Amino acid sequence: MQGWIEGLQASIDYIEENLTEPLDIVEVAAKAALSPFYFQRIFGALCGMTVGEYIRARRMSQAAQELARTGAKVIDVALKYGYDSPDSFTKAFLRFHGVSPSMAREPGASLRSFAPLHIKISLEGGSMMDYRIVEKAPFTIVGVKRPFNSDTSYQEIPKFWDEWLAKGKDRPVMGTFGVCIDMKGKDFDYWIADLYFPWEDVPDGCETRVIPGSLWAQFPCTIKTLQDTNTKIWSEWLPALQGYTLAGEYDIEVYLPPEEGSDDMKVYIWVPLNRV
Repeated sequence: MQGWIEGLQASIDYIEENLTEPLDIVEVAAKAALSPFYFQRIFGALCGMTVGEYIRARRMSQAAQELARTGAKVIDVALKYGYDSPDSFTKAFLRFHGVSPSMAREPGASLRSFAPLHIKISLEGGSMMDYRIVEKAPFTIVGVKRPFNSDTSYQEIPKFWDEWLAKGKDRPVMGTFGVCIDMKGKDFDYWIADLYFPWEDVPDGCETRVIPGSLWAQFPCTIKTLQDTNTKIWSEWLPALQGYTLAGEYDIEVYLPPEEGSDDMKVYIWVPLNRV
């Protein structure tokens, strides 16, 4: 567990040392020896915010302190912290602090402070998670995909599902799988898909994708507990994982019909692994 925490802290320290420089998520994630895809999931689960939100909050906090204690011009501070114009900086500053940059100079101005993160995990009792590790051969999915950004995906992916399910029986795939596939950096493709067999036609508007054979950690949950289970995977289960490392740059949600006599859909989260 300690190795994961140290790696994440090294990434946070790197962000702190480069707040006034362009920050590339690939370089930030590399400090934790993780792909951007997994780094952003783990960061979000542990820290309760996206990497982008954290960087913006730290920059806004530092910018306010600089305006309050120095005679620096607003345009100079805006450029220093990565804003192209005073207008965009002022809008972001108002959203974060509730006052304009010029008002930040006034004595007694109310400003928000956002301190650097220091990651610590305190284990106060056992937290049970049901899972099993299975090996699966390669399989092919067929479905529709849409690009997403890690900063907004938690809000936007449910909208994608709502749009798709609203098609009712006219939709060409039912949605057995929800698949995140890394496209590097902050961007990834999210698929709504079914299992594909080679003798079937590919429906109009759909594509196919081969999911490589792998070991998979499979976590049962429900629609209601999906996000909570996902958070526990990255914040509790993964830091304690021994004998395996993350494989691939994708993860899968599986939605199966209710068993006979039950009204609850069976839901799983699959995470690919390699044996150490």
